[in-house]
Amino acid sequence: MTDKREFEIVYDTELPGTPERVWEAVTQGTPAWMFPTDQWPDVKTVQEYPTHLVSRMDGPDGWFNQLEHVLEPLDGGRARLHYVHSGILTDNWDEQYDGATRHTEFYLHTLGQYLQHFDGKPVVFTDIQGPAASQSTDGFTRLKKALGVDGAAQGSAVELDVDGVGQLSGEVDFSNEHFLGLRTADAMYRFFGRNAFGAPVGMTVHDFSGSGDSEATATAWAGFLGKVYA
Repeated sequence: MTDKREFEIVYDTELPGTPERVWEAVTQGTPAWMFPTDQWPDVKTVQEYPTHLVSRMDGPDGWFNQLEHVLEPLDGGRARLHYVHSGILTDNWDEQYDGATRHTEFYLHTLGQYLQHFDGKPVVFTDIQGPAASQSTDGFTRLKKALGVDGAAQGSAVELDVDGVGQLSGEVDFSNEHFLGLRTADAMYRFFGRNAFGAPVGMTVHDFSGSGDSEATATAWAGFLGKVYA
């Protein structure tokens, strides 16, 4: 029997950008902080620029996936975001819901980092998946050790020499048991401990240097991950 149930994830946060800038980021600028969504067949059921946006996808048998953003201007060029992600999850409901909830916190934190440090800059986005061996219980721990950040707290400055990738100088802007964010002067590196949710460890690179090469980036990081999990 399929475990098919509705879910709702609600998240409230303040962001370092005006409602207009946040609107731009969540509609046109998703590769800069999350992943490209321009191929999604979603329908904007509410579009009240720049304060209220609802995007929805519907499928067979009552399936749907909906994102709601409610934006309120605050002093100092900031915005309050009320975010609601709702829909239907099937199979492994608890694991999927836990994963989706935890990803929400990380993605919206990354949105804030983008708005604060890179807003409006062109981005080259790269998505890299770890090998099947990264799904082991200690998969994410092994990655953090290989990077040399297993003891680094959020806010720590880091100087890393990543095998096959090169030198990374920056800051740990996010860290918990399942996710890691590294920000340098011209890029954000996001690491996802999806081994906790039944999938391989993954990562994304958001390169704002103006000279990013997605293919070269993917090759270098895939090589590194291959060595980590060999």
